[in-house]
This record gives sequence, C-alpha cells and structure tokens, in this order.
Amino acid sequence: MSKPDLSVDLGSLKLRNPILTASGTFGYGLEFEPYLKLSELGGFVTKGLSPKPREGNPPPRIVETPAGMLNTIGLQNVGVDAFIEEKLPLLRERDTAVIANVFGEAEAGYVEVCQKLEQAGGIAAIELNVSCPNTEEGGMIFGNDASALAKVTAASRAATSLPLIVKLSPNVTDIRVTARAAVEAGADMLSLVNTFVGMAMDVERRRPVLKNISGGLSGPAIRPLAVWLTWQVAQAVDVPLIGMGGIASAEDAIEFLLAGATAVQIGTSNFVHPDGSIRILRELESWMEARNISSVKELIGAALPPRREVSS
Repeated sequence: MSKPDLSVDLGSLKLRNPILTASGTFGYGLEFEPYLKLSELGGFVTKGLSPKPREGNPPPRIVETPAGMLNTIGLQNVGVDAFIEEKLPLLRERDTAVIANVFGEAEAGYVEVCQKLEQAGGIAAIELNVSCPNTEEGGMIFGNDASALAKVTAASRAATSLPLIVKLSPNVTDIRVTARAAVEAGADMLSLVNTFVGMAMDVERRRPVLKNISGGLSGPAIRPLAVWLTWQVAQAVDVPLIGMGGIASAEDAIEFLLAGATAVQIGTSNFVHPDGSIRILRELESWMEARNISSVKELIGAALPPRREVSS
C-alpha cells in the first residue's frame, strides 16, 4: 500500500502530521536543528513568550522523579520583541508550523503579546498558557478559575485573528468546566494538559529540593491521567484537541488520538532524546503501515462512545 496519510486538520490550521513539540521543552525550535529537520514535524510550540524578558526562577529548578520530572523554570524567555527580531526571521525560512505560546501577568500582557505576534507574520497559531498567576487578582491562576479563564481568552481572541489554542491546566476539580469556558470565550482549539503540581523532598537536608518549593510534574508518570482528561474533554466540547503528557512512543501518541485528540505534543521526551519527536513520527507511520491504516484520521476519537443526539 502507499504511505499512510498523516495530515490532520485543527480547524483552519492544517498540519502535515499530528506530531508537535511542547512549549518549554523545545526552545525556540532552532536549537534542535542539529538533531532533526523542523520541516519533518507537524509543527512546534515555542517557549512561553511574555511582554518583557524573564530570567525565571533561581536554581535548583528541575529534578528528576520516577518516570518523570519536576520543573519550576519560571517561564524564562527572551521576551516577545527579541523573539520577533532575532528568532522569527529564521523560523519563517523553515517549512513548519510555528505556534507561539504566550502569557502575561495580567490580561493586558496576553493582549500585548498576541497583537505583536499578529503583526509580525510567520506565526501559524497562538497557544495561551493560562497556568500563570494573575497578579491583578492576588496571584490566582488564570486557568484554575473558569471566569478568569474566560476573560483572558476573550481578551486574547479580540487581539488576534490567528487560530487560538488554550492550554488547559489539570489542577482543577473538573476540567470540562474550564474547557467549556475557554471554548465559549473564543478558543478555536484546546491543548491538554499542562503539568500537575508536585513536590520533591531532600530527605538528608530535610527541605524541598526545588528552590521554589513546588513544580510542574511531567513525563510518563502523568500519561494515564492526561489521557483520561483528554477523553473527558473530547466529550464535553466540539473543537479540535491537542493531547500531551508523557508521550514517549507512537503507542503513547495513539492513546491520545483514540481518546479524541487530533494532534499531540511531545514534551519531556525531548530532554531524553532530542530527536524523539521524529522517532515517534516514524514509529507512528510504521505502526499504521503494519495495520493497513491509510489515514491517521481513522484513529482520531475511535475509542470514544457515540455522541448522543440532544432532542429539541
């Protein structure tokens, strides 16, 4: 048979394949060129971009855990202006979808970054990192409150015509509530999930390992949780989903596709194998060929129960 069709549609965003790399694990893309061709990926998500440069949190700010890692990098980045001036010109020359992850300390920060990226050109979509504290509301996390999430999503939606992705936090009582709030406020699609809050102790020093006390848990340890949350959200909203959380093989990625994701993001695996995303892509193609699956679209949502028709 001919090569399987790996292309996917995320609304108006068309990708050559469903493999993306996750924000914060792939730099600005250019750093990984010694290990892979960006043009082979469906696309990648940049490090979070803020209105001004950020140094991030003091070390130690990363620690390995069983089947994963905790990090509290603190959203270190060069700032949106330096990204547009120094990184984006080179990325425009690469044949891949550049998705910009953005954040701010208040709604105005999100709006500012979205507007600048809109005007810059060369960006395929924007992903909102809502797992950030809202300084105007006493440090409340945007993504942990449906009302705050809706407000920042709506403000960002008004600031750009680019496809808008909202990256959901798993640290909520019911992720379907925040998913619906984001979609109703204008999100074109959702990515899920961001890291789980966790902590590691240095038992000899009798204190937390991380300088910032807690961090975000990622890696294979969270995959079953992330697949479950993807399954729930896929039945709660009617927009494309991008799944992530501990994907280290094609089979891992397929779990998310079967649970309702249209594409996936590879994250922690990039720290283990810099070319891991391409390895997973090739594994996926081989897996499909061995089973005579002609299109990856056959896998998307295949394990979901039939949608119930709502009578008027």
